[in-house]
Amino acid sequence: MQDVENLYCEEGIDTQEFISLAREILSRGGIDRAIVVDGYRVIENCKLFQTLKKLGVRRIPVSRGIENTFVPLEVMGFFEDIQPSIYRVFRDTEELLYKNWPTPLVKLSRVSIDDRVVWAKLEGFNPWSMSIKDRVGWYMYRKVAEAYGRRNLGLLVESTSTNTGLAIAAIANMYLSKLRAYIPSTVSQTGELMLKVFGADVVRSTKQLTVELIDEVNEIARKEKAIHLNQFYNDANFEVHLRYTAKELELQIREAGIAPRAIIGGLGTSGHMSAIALYFKSRFRGIKIYGVVPREGTIIQGIRRIESGMKWIHYIDIDGVIEVSLEEAIQSIIHIARREGILIGLSSGAVYTGYRKLVENGELNEGDYILVFPDHGYKYTEHLQRYLNSINSNIKPMDSEI
Repeated sequence: MQDVENLYCEEGIDTQEFISLAREILSRGGIDRAIVVDGYRVIENCKLFQTLKKLGVRRIPVSRGIENTFVPLEVMGFFEDIQPSIYRVFRDTEELLYKNWPTPLVKLSRVSIDDRVVWAKLEGFNPWSMSIKDRVGWYMYRKVAEAYGRRNLGLLVESTSTNTGLAIAAIANMYLSKLRAYIPSTVSQTGELMLKVFGADVVRSTKQLTVELIDEVNEIARKEKAIHLNQFYNDANFEVHLRYTAKELELQIREAGIAPRAIIGGLGTSGHMSAIALYFKSRFRGIKIYGVVPREGTIIQGIRRIESGMKWIHYIDIDGVIEVSLEEAIQSIIHIARREGILIGLSSGAVYTGYRKLVENGELNEGDYILVFPDHGYKYTEHLQRYLNSINSNIKPMDSEI
């Protein structure tokens, strides 16, 4: 066995090849052949090596000639990426992010009804944007910094609906870089304000979706010699969830002693739910994965419709897509706040609405269900205020349970 960081391979691997090999490795729980090396250079099974490295193994079985042997993922240090700080002491605010993982998995006891047990993975506990996008911003930045051989990346430009921008701005601040964030017209004033607080230059567009700004931001990056991390097509977005989010969720499921029947989450760039789908459908039999999108004609910050353009969702299999309106998402935020005492964001509200709709349609029976709540609700106070002003404040939305 050899430390993966001490080896290098000149051959690359594209997204489809990586996903295919990752599916095979995760399904089998290991590999049945060694990586052939000459010194520190990989000369055989290079794509296998690249896949294992992206999956986050620490050690690689190596040989000077091809050998057939089965090596489990655990032996290769597959789970060693997940090393939380027991006493919660961190050397800097970057460690505060990744050594604070796993984010909590909590049973929602008051919305668990009729032998359906609901568990929520609370990505709002990430420290920078208080969202799952901290993982994406951190990993994209880190990968580019590794490629450039330096941490100060100069000017960064990104199309964002707030959270990814906040995450990029946070890590850029640590390494003396600068972010210019291009936001769609639908971003809240609170979101724009927070980006400015984090030091980002903010350019608000008349377009409604972040994905509609990609070409414009690409051209700006080219002209100004800036770096466009591009969360929509950067494979680091997908890989960070395969290497960390899905892996830590498996460990949490073991700790809870449950066998979830389904995992439900929102589709935005499709990074986290595509990774979770690939991981869990490869390692667990019978588990279902559902994605939540806005109803046609509806804008819900943080998620969007598949036809608007997503990369990774087309490489994996999911069991269904649920459409949700903005009003339903807001109602769910209020419902969870009043039942469970936590404030979740718009996309999280949409995820809970998606779960309820699946129950109402008879698709979810008894068992354990995991809902991935992508962010905290503090950035959506304007939406909540408008909704509460439009109804009788004495009426509790979603007053009836399922």
